[in-house]
Amino acid sequence: MPKYIIEREMPGAGSLGPEQIRGAAQHSNEALSKLPGVQWLESYVTDNKVFCVYIAPDEESIREHARITGFPANAIREIKTMIDPTAGEGAASAH
Repeated sequence: MPKYIIEREMPGAGSLGPEQIRGAAQHSNEALSKLPGVQWLESYVTDNKVFCVYIAPDEESIREHARITGFPANAIREIKTMIDPTAGEGAASAH
């Protein structure tokens, strides 16, 4: 199943408190329960953006999650390969 990274422009995201983060995660999980095959793996929060990694059957499923939650999906990119430090060791080991 394809893996995607979603860029969400969310001014002030880095200032969200624990209760706000918990509420956002709960809201996202509720939406995911309505979207078979869509799985949220993790998110990275910066000052004004959130970058989320999802597994989904297609980009439209990601857009539907954004529609249900009201969270923006300013850019959606399918991840083709994951590279980590071990890729530089011996035989190629890109994931």
